[in-house]
Amino acid sequence: MGETAPAASGAKSRRIDLRALYADSEIGPLLAELDKDLVGLEPVKRRIREIAAFLLVTRARAQLGFSSGAPTLHMAFTGNPGTGKTSVALRMAGILHRLGFIRKGHLVSVTRDDLVGQYIGHTAPKTKDILKRAMGGVLFIDEAYYLHRPENEKDYGQEAIEILLQVMENQRDDLTVILAGYKERMDQFFASNPGFRSRIAHHVHFPDFADAELLSIVEKLAQQAEYQLSEGARQALREYIVQRRQQPNFANARSIRNAFDRSRLRQAMRLVEICNEISAEDLVTIEAADIRGSSVFSIAPAKASS
Repeated sequence: MGETAPAASGAKSRRIDLRALYADSEIGPLLAELDKDLVGLEPVKRRIREIAAFLLVTRARAQLGFSSGAPTLHMAFTGNPGTGKTSVALRMAGILHRLGFIRKGHLVSVTRDDLVGQYIGHTAPKTKDILKRAMGGVLFIDEAYYLHRPENEKDYGQEAIEILLQVMENQRDDLTVILAGYKERMDQFFASNPGFRSRIAHHVHFPDFADAELLSIVEKLAQQAEYQLSEGARQALREYIVQRRQQPNFANARSIRNAFDRSRLRQAMRLVEICNEISAEDLVTIEAADIRGSSVFSIAPAKASS
């Protein structure tokens, strides 16, 4: 919604039903879905609600004739892997679309390899093609700091950066860009690329999940897949989470999702090896042995990862 009506005389005395405007936008179900589907992330959910509220009020101001101008919607999502950045970006695209700030509700997710070429003349076409696909929606650039490689003077990432900055400024009413990655590396990236920092309106940090939240994520995954965890399996998972967190390449919800998938494989093998009649409860129950079969419980901390 780029244009606003000219300020009308007496606009301050007019009224608007914000509740009706909220209902008409249909963002309520998306925000409820955010709360229901994503465990934890309370600071993130609160920040997304604040952004949605700001945009709703911006829309109300426009309808009453106040001059607001198109708000800058570009964002930075920082945090460790597996903390829900892509999932929240997808829902953010839906919120922006329903509030009328982007034409489409789609999300295009890319990394450096999708934008930067390996030889002269290759980067611009790649970057422009991605921007064309994302136009009218949200472009999500994961590990955005890899676009900038100052140690390599022949790197073509700077060309992609310059094209992105130009589009983020000149077509900000038709494209929202979300840059994502580790917080410290993103801070360094912004420090070396002030053009990006000046165009980012909203910085949202995604904290690591607490141990109890990771256990809740597994229970939610199990419920969705029509499995259940025995009490022994829950205790084994609590121990698994503590130990896995200390291992290399720990990725929060992503790691715990992988652990659940592997436990289902072990459960299936265990049931087949029984080679006997089994009950419906057997088919849906993950036992402690299915968790403790992980190498996390048997290999030195520096090497375990499964």
